Amino acid sequence: MPRKICVKGISGAGKSTFGVELAGRLNVPCIELDALHHGPNWSAPTPEAFRARVREAMDASPEGWVIDGNYDSKLGDMVVDAADTIVWLDLPPRTTFPRLWRRTIHRIRNRTELWSGNRETWRDQFASRETIFYWTIRAHIRHQRQWPSRFGADPRLVRLRSDAEVRRWLDEQG
Repeated sequence: MPRKICVKGISGAGKSTFGVELAGRLNVPCIELDALHHGPNWSAPTPEAFRARVREAMDASPEGWVIDGNYDSKLGDMVVDAADTIVWLDLPPRTTFPRLWRRTIHRIRNRTELWSGNRETWRDQFASRETIFYWTIRAHIRHQRQWPSRFGADPRLVRLRSDAEVRRWLDEQG
């Protein structure tokens, strides 16, 4: 049974929801990289500080963990190398975009507090180059181009391409 699992995918793929459910089934902590990355006013740590935070969280759970998120540019292969399973939630944009849209609208309307007191705003998400929608499109293209060669031959990879595959795989985990 896998005990150290890295969950990857674009925004809206369900990484956090999947991670929490899987961690509960395995009785290990779920470590959300966004929570370790985003400081007050959306400030970001240096790569060194971020790696130290993630390493501390991993070391605090030597019996296992589920880590959801990407941040490859800052973490390199640190999480991937420590994982015994890499789950790529490779759901199509026709699935992820409606989820991302609903989640973003809900967070803005309800002024949902995210990490370190941050909140999404209409301006940030619909009138900015930093919008999650633009970032997600770019990430999807990048992942489709890079991840098959990066992870494709890795026997630890579980690539799930539909909600049905996600549900089946989760059900197999207990």
